[in-house]
Amino acid sequence: MESARKLIPILREGVDIVKMITYKKVKDHFIQKYYDCDLAFINRLTGAVVNELFGTPNTAEPFASFKDENSACIHAEMANFSSNFEELKIPLTDALRMQFFCDSQEGVENARVLSRAQELDILIEEREIPLPAGFMELVRNLGSSFNILVPQIGTLQ
Repeated sequence: MESARKLIPILREGVDIVKMITYKKVKDHFIQKYYDCDLAFINRLTGAVVNELFGTPNTAEPFASFKDENSACIHAEMANFSSNFEELKIPLTDALRMQFFCDSQEGVENARVLSRAQELDILIEEREIPLPAGFMELVRNLGSSFNILVPQIGTLQ
């Protein structure tokens, strides 16, 4: 049980790296797609979509109001996510599964996130559930390739 308590924060950090990569890719896509909108709109839309993917909606204002006012746009972007971001399916599948594992270890049941990813054709069901070390290796490789600074991400040995 002690090792699980040490492992959870490291895995959550890995999930956060995947969230950052997802945010970067989605924002770049939205800058092209919504070229006539201001950056504040694009940032909020990107945040709302990423939060929706990970089941972590921002309930603080002005983000909650933005989500309510733009729910049709957010819903449309979620429906098209799989086809627009095919290259993110593997890291998202692994990150969502790791998030589920971490949540369940902490007594939080959040199976809806996985079923929603499955409905949106993001979750690769036939992909084996990653072991923590393999997940962290994937995260380190992705973080490096996206030039995201990964401050001393935990190592699993």
